[in-house]
Amino acid sequence: MGKRVFVTVGTTSFDELISCVSAERCTSILKELGYNRMILQIGRGTVEPEPYSTPNFTMDVFRYKDSLVQDIRNADLVISHAGAGSCLETLEEKKHLIVVINEKLMSNHQLELANQLHKDGHLYYCTCSTLGNTLKSMDLSSLKVFPPGQPEKFAEFLDQAVGFT
Repeated sequence: MGKRVFVTVGTTSFDELISCVSAERCTSILKELGYNRMILQIGRGTVEPEPYSTPNFTMDVFRYKDSLVQDIRNADLVISHAGAGSCLETLEEKKHLIVVINEKLMSNHQLELANQLHKDGHLYYCTCSTLGNTLKSMDLSSLKVFPPGQPEKFAEFLDQAVGFT
């Protein structure tokens, strides 16, 4: 059995990522790496690749679901836009992650978040134009597991900040 890639753009539109990852260049690289299934969550984008299935590769496409948790859990690799929710949800599930920066969004927090998580060793990040090279050169075994959240510490901080303690 092969491996599964899940691609998500969240609730946004990131047509460039969907076009790039579904193009022959990227799908060929993914096949070489042993992936045989790719699921694209395309959000509100206008690019909607045609789903297909061949003996060695299947691509499925959908826009939205109430939850992406099961898709993330079933994936061996997640390729995502740089939204904080998508990144943190994937890392909390201890999944390998490549974040693709939307270069059309200027001076946004997404690049800062991806850069910091990369520096900390939790993910790879790239742009659409460098995704193929990132896939070829990545060493997923070098990525560090993201530490679990501690919501009780945040609640304690919040209580102190608003004067409840």
